[in-house]
Amino acid sequence: MAKMNLIPYKVEAIEDTAKEIPQGVQMIQAPDVWKQADKGSGNVIAIIDTGCDTDHPDLAGQVIDGKNFTGDGDDTDYDDENGHGTHVAGTAAATASEDGITGVAPNVKLLIVKVLDSNGSGDYQWIIDGIKYATDWEGPNGEKVRAISMSLGGPKDVPELYEAVKRAIDSGIPVVCAAGNEGDDRPETDEYAFPGAYNEVIQVGAINYNREIAPFSNTNNEIDIVAPGVDILSTYTEQKYARLSGTSMSAPHVSGALALVTSIAETQFDRKLTEGELYAQLVKRTVPLGYPKSAEGNGLIALDILNRFEKLFQSFNTFFK
Repeated sequence: MAKMNLIPYKVEAIEDTAKEIPQGVQMIQAPDVWKQADKGSGNVIAIIDTGCDTDHPDLAGQVIDGKNFTGDGDDTDYDDENGHGTHVAGTAAATASEDGITGVAPNVKLLIVKVLDSNGSGDYQWIIDGIKYATDWEGPNGEKVRAISMSLGGPKDVPELYEAVKRAIDSGIPVVCAAGNEGDDRPETDEYAFPGAYNEVIQVGAINYNREIAPFSNTNNEIDIVAPGVDILSTYTEQKYARLSGTSMSAPHVSGALALVTSIAETQFDRKLTEGELYAQLVKRTVPLGYPKSAEGNGLIALDILNRFEKLFQSFNTFFK
């Protein structure tokens, strides 16, 4: 079976310190709903990637469990020798240390599933096994994974990979995947990476801070959502910080957003929502940017948009009373 790889990404800068809420986290309006969502408390996100620097001060308390499927070291060694997995984890759920950054959902817990080696490469079987592990995992207090985040991809549609993804979704777990970075800046031409291109997953494209589609972002008829993916500040190995670019960086913005949406919507409905219902709640919180659907899908995540509409209607009704 062929190899699966990290979706290529660009290292823009590595920094020793960072003290801020990153621009991407602000752009999707995460801080505006933190109070309403209790910052995602009670949710677990599975990060299926290169592992995680669990000693990083902004991630130290976030990791609830994990497993290594790569064959490098024993299965309890899910440390990150690449940097990519740590960066993804931080975007989803970093909780600012004294001098640190804050992720999209700072109260969630992370299940670290290491399926790619230090070079960012892995067997398809490692990824398949990792997805199955995340689907079946249960925490010490009965916790279950509420979202799976995968910033990896390959050119081959492998039936066993599809079956593993489908099983996770059928178990009620939304699967968030990076679209891939083979884009040619032309929405009319299709570029596919799997598992992102499967209809059942939430496939995420990248935009920059000017709300423009990143030229590298894959476009195809299965794009669901776009999120910030250019010059994204997050945690990195050796307890540092890095600015990276790629659809890999966009996906965890959506994984973290899903945790916040899950907390808000399940409180409102007073029950556990299905995968389809969670996707619907997520899509309700998007704004179109004016690009073809093949580039932006439903548009940019805007977590506070419903609250803003509500305030607008209230003031509108007051004005006409």
